[in-house]
Amino acid sequence: MIDLSAPVLDGTCNLPLDVPFTAAVARACGVPRHLLTLWCQLGLLRQPIRRVYVATQVEDSLMLRAQCLSLVAPHDAVITDRHAGWLLGAEMVLAPNEHLEVLPVSMHLPTGRRLRNGLSLSGERQLRPEDITEVMGLAVTTMLRTAWDLGRTRSRERAISGLDQMLRLPGFPLEEFLAGVERFKGERWVTTLRALAPLADGRAESPPESILRLYWIDAGLPWPVPQLEVWVDGKLIARLDIGHPGIWFAVEYDGVEWHTSPLQQKHDRARRAAVRKEGFAVDVFKRNNVFGHRRDVEARLVAAAVQANRLRRVYL
Repeated sequence: MIDLSAPVLDGTCNLPLDVPFTAAVARACGVPRHLLTLWCQLGLLRQPIRRVYVATQVEDSLMLRAQCLSLVAPHDAVITDRHAGWLLGAEMVLAPNEHLEVLPVSMHLPTGRRLRNGLSLSGERQLRPEDITEVMGLAVTTMLRTAWDLGRTRSRERAISGLDQMLRLPGFPLEEFLAGVERFKGERWVTTLRALAPLADGRAESPPESILRLYWIDAGLPWPVPQLEVWVDGKLIARLDIGHPGIWFAVEYDGVEWHTSPLQQKHDRARRAAVRKEGFAVDVFKRNNVFGHRRDVEARLVAAAVQANRLRRVYL
């Protein structure tokens, strides 16, 4: 007996309560369509897309949306771009704050068709059989194809951050990735991929670090080292986001998630004081320095490049 006064459904309804399901699955569980309609009206079920149901207590997520789509999408639909990267294990490849507000799933068809529903961002994409793999029963682009696609975007910042995150995946075939760039000759934004593929580096631990490294290169500083280790008397005293030991200069990005608590800030101060004592200059950037119309990252890095050249003349 289902308690319709309860805020959520429980196991007595015989429906799967942790994954999405279709009306056909419900019917096989002994639940007719009119009950599904009633439970939706009562707020016990919701329909993310037509013909797919999910218990209200199941939180929205990228995985949930992909599972919903897999129930009704054509057999040749493939999850692509950042969402493919996420499913492959590159957790930080998603758009900023997407863990808080889930965006439509990037899902493409290899023919001239397009999915039209509220959960997917769809289009046509020419994919070879070797471009497609399976993750938890879902068709997604492979590591290689996903990286090539992420590098072909208008935004250099989005491209480099996506590439870095893909290169962090275990077993990523870097040489094959670089060799395959010309496969996309003549396609949209391939010039971005050509320019940034040689710059991609899996040592970057977050998208802002990737973007800072790109601006560092633009400023003309010596080639940056992601996660630069500083050792003193055989002891590791700090790991800096981006730096170069030859010019004794490094930059770090203090994001809200990892650098705002009193304990985190105390640790950062102690760590940076230790490397400054050894002669390193460390410049700290926050979100407003790197993003938005008031950003000053370029000017600060150019000034740092001038100072770096002076230091280089001193130490050479």
